[in-house]
Parts: sequence; C-alpha cells; structure tokens
Amino acid sequence: MFNRKLKEDSEEEIQSLDTKTLGSLPEETKQPEVPDMVDQAIEVLGNNDHGSFTMPSPKIYPHQWLWDSCFIAIGIRNYDVDRAKIEILSLLRGQWSNGMIPHMILTPHADVQIDAYDKHGKIWRSWLNPNAPDDISTSGITQPPMIAEAVIRIGEKMKITERRAWYKMVYQSLVDYHEWLYNDRDPHGEGLVLQVHPWETGLDNTPPWMHELHEHLLPWWVRVAEKSRLEKLLTPLRRDTRFIPVDQRFSNVEALALYDVQRRLRRKAYDTDKILDHALFAIEDLSFNSIFVRANTCLVEIAKTLREELPETLVTSMKKTEKALDQLWDPFASEYFSRDFVTHKLLATSSIAALMPLYAGCISKEKAETLVGLLENQHRFGPAYPVPSAPLDSPFFNPERYWQGPTWINTNWMIIDGLKRYGFNDHAAALTESTLELISKSGFHEYFSPTTGDPAGVDNFSWTAALAIDLVTNG
Repeated sequence: MFNRKLKEDSEEEIQSLDTKTLGSLPEETKQPEVPDMVDQAIEVLGNNDHGSFTMPSPKIYPHQWLWDSCFIAIGIRNYDVDRAKIEILSLLRGQWSNGMIPHMILTPHADVQIDAYDKHGKIWRSWLNPNAPDDISTSGITQPPMIAEAVIRIGEKMKITERRAWYKMVYQSLVDYHEWLYNDRDPHGEGLVLQVHPWETGLDNTPPWMHELHEHLLPWWVRVAEKSRLEKLLTPLRRDTRFIPVDQRFSNVEALALYDVQRRLRRKAYDTDKILDHALFAIEDLSFNSIFVRANTCLVEIAKTLREELPETLVTSMKKTEKALDQLWDPFASEYFSRDFVTHKLLATSSIAALMPLYAGCISKEKAETLVGLLENQHRFGPAYPVPSAPLDSPFFNPERYWQGPTWINTNWMIIDGLKRYGFNDHAAALTESTLELISKSGFHEYFSPTTGDPAGVDNFSWTAALAIDLVTNG
C-alpha cells in the first residue's frame, strides 16, 4: 500500500532539490554546439513549468498528467536530473492508498483561466472513493504506466550510488501501482489488464474504442443529439476548441459520449467491481498492455539494482502478461488488436496500437518483422511523415483529427525504442530522422499531419519538446 511516510519524504525531496532554471542548460553540460532545437525545446519546457510539475500546455492542459509527466521527465533528465526527479515525485503525490496512480492531478492556477468545475475537482470528485488522497484532487482513472520507464531513464544519468538512492525513493510506490493494476484490473488472473475509459489508454478517441462506442455503446440521448444536430450547440461551450479548430479534436458526439462514460464511473465511485457490473467499456487495450509489459521489465531491473525481491504473486502475474499479449495476435490479419474483456473477441479495428508490441519487447522476432512491414507499407503506417495514429487505409483516418490519423512524437519515441531493441537499427535511425525533421519543419506542436507534416493541435506542447531533446541527445 502507498506509504504515507514515502509521500512526505517525496514532498521534502521536491522542496530540497535544486530546481534549476529550465530556460538554459546547466553550465556543466552546456556545449556550444548544442542544436537550436534543444535550446528552443528547453525554453518551451521552462515556459510550461509550474514549479513541481510541467503542464503539457497552459492553454488547454493546465494540470499534471501521468504519462505526460513521464515523457517530460525523460527529456528533462538529459540536462537536469534533479528537475526530472521532481517531475516524478510530484506525480506520486497523487497516488491513492490502494496503489492507483491517477491520470490527472488537478491543480488550481491563479494565472490560467480554468473552468470552475475543473479548478475544484467537481467533475471528477475523487473524494467519493475512500482510497483517494485527502489533500489532493485527482481523476478517478489511470493512464499508460510509463512511470517505471521514466524512473529507469532518469537513473541512467546517475552514478550507481545515486541511482540506488533514487530507485529506493520510488520503489514501493511502483510496486504498489503494478500490484493494483493486477489486483483491480485483472480480476480473472489472466495476465491482461482492462481499461474502463478510452482516456486510460492515452489515445482518447482511438479507432478501436470509437468503433465500439458508435456501433454498440452510444447512449440514447447522445444518438438523439446527433440525429437532431443538437450536438453542434456544444462547440461554443468546449474549452479546447477555443484554442484549436474543432476538426482537429474529437467530435462533439464523442465528447458527449466520453463525458457520459466518465459520469457513470463517478456514480460508481471509481470502484472497478461496481463498474464491471454494468460497464460501458471493459477493454483489454493493446497499447496499454504493451506499455505495461515494458513497465514490468523496468520494475524488475529496478528491483535487481536494489537487490530487492518483488512479491512472488507480482512476478507470476508479470510472466502471464508477457504470454497473454500473444493472445491479441490475429493470425488471419497478421496484426495485434485490443480485446473485449467479457467476450474475449478481438476488436479488429487497426490503430497505432498495432505497433506497440515492438515497445513491449516480448514478441517473437518473426512477429516483430511483420510489424516492421506495416511501418514500411506506404498505404498503412508509412506515409511521408510517419507514424500515423491510424493507418491510412482506415475508415477512421483523418490526418488532423487527434488520435485518428495524426503523427504523435511520443508514440514515435516508443516505436523507435522497440525497433532498437529488436535490432532494426536502420529503421530506428530513419524514424528518428523523420521525427526530428517533422519538428524542425513545424515546431513543437501537439501532433502533425502524417501526409503533409503540417502542425495540428496546441503549440509549444511539452512532451514534443521533451522527447525532441531526448532524440537529439541519445539518437
């Protein structure tokens, strides 16, 4: 369980660590030949810095998000290890007593215009669940478990004694989180963990989930609003579309439906047992589980460095997950898909998740080669500026609409990592080059058109800046 003393120690660590100015490199690491892109990226992160965490974007993402902070820390560690540690420790402040790390920690801002419901946590009402922290408002769901990866990456920049101290500081929190994922989200002990909202995948309107939503799960009142075109009245009320064109975000119908799902979860006080009684969504998401496999590998490495033994039940579950990931393989399509938790039916709608088993690192070399073939296919995942979040031949494909087509830097980063670990070094180098070319061409935007390279979403986006630094620094 989450150790309150660890939480207090983390808060002290945040206060005691030297928070260097993010607008420039520390003198000991500054070099005259540092590319302009790195300097500009550091400036973006400095402008988005909120003290103990970095906002993804002050315009529409003013709070702290789980996997955003992990990617941000991975970038920051290249020039300020202490600040990268603070990013992760700040994230752990929101951990629930049952081990869950929420996907959002809500933070009031005096200098950012935020809807009052967001500001006071009234939309989420995390306090309805007895496991939620008393002094911090959070969301009631989680997000892809990138945190162990971030901890490892930060540790790589330290000497072994400092690394062990760092790992020790966060170890129990990571164990608690991974145990919660198995205890709470793998109720049948089959190895794959389920998600109850597409926001938990980080790929908010990703095609597999939206296909299920539109085909089977759209609430009646949303269908009525869609048919009568009343949903168009929502556009002026949406905060995100004040800054971004509506055709670059999820549709009004999707926005209404996703809010309805969140409201249902809130009514069940974010209790998974109650949620599964009448779940709108219960999907074993391919991307989430692929990231979880990699996170487990990182946690094992952390435990070995500390000479700690992970709980036997946790180790057993980890091994099940690696084997169970192959149950998501469709031999007829030669592709991985997400799966319905109840029916175990594969959801044969393709998305960027199809390539995430490369990042997991547990699939066969033969299947990895098949996924590389998808990357090389110009009609699927190989356009001019890869990798699109939905394949070009998908009925969902839209080069500018959020997770239904645009190229994102974080998924590129994970695919590059997976390619390297499977020995596809030329492919990794080519994707690294095209990714940096995309950022050089269009700036630190949230996402980009995979066909033209044009920017989309919000500008000065933190994980784009952070991962640009990491790709430049580490290739």
